[in-house]
Order: sequence, then structure tokens, then C-alpha cells
Amino acid sequence: GRGPPNIRTAPPPQSAPTRPMLSTLIVVFLLAYTAIALEHPFGINKSASALIGAGLLWTLYALGTGDAHRVSEQLGESLTGTAQIVFFLMGAMTIVEVVDAHNGFEVITRQIRTRSLSTLMWVVGMVTFFLSAILDNLTTTIVMISLMRKLLERREDRLFFAGIIVIAANSGGAWSPIGDVTTTMLWIGGQITSIATIRSLLLPSLVSMLIPLAITAYLLRGREVVSPGRTDEDHGLGTTEFERNLMFFLGIGILVAVPAFKTVTHLPPFMGILFGLGILWLVGDLVHRHKEDEFKTHFTLAHALSKIDLSSLVFFIGILLAVATLEHSHILGALARWLDQTIGRQELIILVIGIVSAIVDNVPLVAASMGMYDLARFPADSLLWQFLAYCAGTGGSILIIGSAAGVAAMGLEKIHFFWYVRKISWLALIGYFAGAGAYLLLSVPPA
Repeated sequence: GRGPPNIRTAPPPQSAPTRPMLSTLIVVFLLAYTAIALEHPFGINKSASALIGAGLLWTLYALGTGDAHRVSEQLGESLTGTAQIVFFLMGAMTIVEVVDAHNGFEVITRQIRTRSLSTLMWVVGMVTFFLSAILDNLTTTIVMISLMRKLLERREDRLFFAGIIVIAANSGGAWSPIGDVTTTMLWIGGQITSIATIRSLLLPSLVSMLIPLAITAYLLRGREVVSPGRTDEDHGLGTTEFERNLMFFLGIGILVAVPAFKTVTHLPPFMGILFGLGILWLVGDLVHRHKEDEFKTHFTLAHALSKIDLSSLVFFIGILLAVATLEHSHILGALARWLDQTIGRQELIILVIGIVSAIVDNVPLVAASMGMYDLARFPADSLLWQFLAYCAGTGGSILIIGSAAGVAAMGLEKIHFFWYVRKISWLALIGYFAGAGAYLLLSVPPA
């Protein structure tokens, strides 16, 4: 899931875009997408491709529509959604960096004593799956990948773990109303209710994670965990046990409190994370106020902010704004209607939407589906909505740029698009179909 839970499908356009313009938009989007996928062979950073794509798409859309006022309004709407995610990401990454600077993750790494890679894979997969349902798939991925850096020395091992973390985080997010943006959208829109969704989707989501996890753990059998060597920085430059524990529990506590903050205040999650960031900053300054400046700088939030991966955030801005043009020009809505006419069977359409969400952002896809099917014909918790929550949530794992968790992992571990396609995509695809099969078997419609 990759977008704000409050996206509405845009009203029908007053001056409809022309067919040549729509074709041009699709071609430009596909070219930008290809450039992102071929980042390493081309030697061009994916953030550059995403920004050029977004700039070209909005320019063409504005010139082709000729309604400057409406295009500005739509751009403002898309910017609001994009900024919410970018602020949220920035806050979550900074909190994780602050905990890391204090070596707070040692609280967890000390508990993990296994020397076997496949056992560690099982532990990490299960923790990610359940943590993702409480936090959300994006925050969980950032926390778990940061943990893996503390536990694994070999980059090759870390990449495999990152792949499984993405699959487990997306599967864990799919069965919880707060675990993934798309399930949150359906929940807020009244298409699904929390208890019924957890009951129906927990087992299929678990299946979609367990099968890839079991295969990977089998492939890694007999391999030893190679831990990174410890440096002064790993000792937190002389942080005390109290400071380590305080920053770890406060940081994780803030991340866990964000969904609750959202439920109580109905404010978007980025507000909760920024509020929490302020609290963490204040506590950090108070704890270290008596230290000399040269020791203090390593622990400050200013230092943590300088360590977060800004190019990933810029990539997010580009890709989300690029996809927004496909939404506003009704290309996605037309795709959904075409699927309806061509395929016809609801279950197959939703399966296809899930696979398409690996390529295109699943948020506008789900938003388009919410606009296409009305609640009068498909009441809350009907097969259509719950299956949509499952497919849109787990389908994003099939490609690394198909979900927020994947994009965050790509930025944090510098994962190549085609490495993921070769090593992880087939696992995610097997899990996706197995979970879908489990859901359809369990929810045989009443006669």
C-alpha cells in the first residue's frame, strides 16, 4: 500500500482528455517505468527517471486538458497525498536512525541467539508478519531491515532477508485494517469491517507468507549466520544501558502508537509520526544535555536526519505524482471497466487487479475499484471487498516497486530491480496464488 487513506476517485472531467493525449501519457509512463527498472544497466538513478516521468506526465496532462484551474486543483490533491507519505516515511526513518545511534536494537539482537540462517529466517518472517499488522507494512520493513544490518554481515544474506521481509510485511498488512493503506481505505470507506476481515483474511495472508518463507529457509539450510564485527559506533559511543533502553522503547512505542493516534483523532498518520518525532527529539536533548558537544552530535536528531536516505524519498515523490496523472486522466478507471467487460468473473478481475498492483500503485487501483462497484450491489464484507483487500495488499510483493515496503527496502539495501525479479518475484507469486486459493476455498459463497 502506498498512499493516503483518504483518496477519493476524481469526478468525471468537464473537458475530457483526447485519445492521442491518453496514449501519449501511457507511453511516457511506460518509458519512465522501464528506465526505473533498468536503473543499473543505464546507470541513471531511479529518482531522476521518476521525477522526469512525473514532470512530463503533468506537463502533457495540463497542456492536453487546457483547464488550468482544474489541473492545479488535482495536482494539489495529489501533492497532499504524496506529502503525507513522504513526511510519514521521513519521520519513521529518522526514529529508526535515532534508536540505531543509541544502539537500541541491541535490546532485540541480544535475544536472538541462533547460529542457523534458516532458523533466523523463520523468526524474522513471523515477527515481521505480526508486527506489520500492528504498525503497518512500511514502518515494519524499515525497522526489520535496520535490525538485519546488526545481525548479518554478508550482503547476499541480507538481500534474501530483505525480500522475505517485504513479502511478510505486505502479507501481514493485508489482514489488518491498519496494516496496509489499501485495507485502511476499504475500512474507512465502509467496504470491510475489522473483525470480519481479520477472521477471513488471517489464514490466506499467513499462507501467502509461509510458502515463500519455507522455500527460502529450505534453500538457506545448513548456512551459518555471519555477524558483523563490532565497532565503537556499535557500542553507542558509550551510551548507558538506561539510554539504550529508553530510546529503544520510546522509539518503538511512538511507532506503535501512531495507528492508535489516527483512530482517536482521525488525523492522518504523518501527523502522529511528526508529533512523536518531536517528543523523541525533546527527550534526546534532555538526556544528553550535560555531555560535551563532540559526543552529543552523534545522538542528535539533526545527525539522524542527515543519515536517512533522501533519494528514496525523492523517488517516492516522483513515482506517486506520476501515477496520479493516470488516476486523474481516468486511465485507471477505464482499465477497471475494460477488465469488467473482458473478464467478467469477479474473482478473476480481483486476481488481475492484484497482479497489476505490482506494477501500478495499488492505492489508485483500489480507489478506482471503490468507485466502480457500489455498496448497494456489493455490501460490506462481501467476497469482492475482502478479496480485493487481500489481492491488492499481497500482490504488491511480486515486484519490488509494487509496494511501499518494497520501495523502502530497495532504498535501504540498494536492491536491484532485476535481482528481485530473479530471486524473489517467483516466491511472492507462488505465495500470492496459494493465499488466494486458500481464501476462495474458505469462503465458498452460500447457495
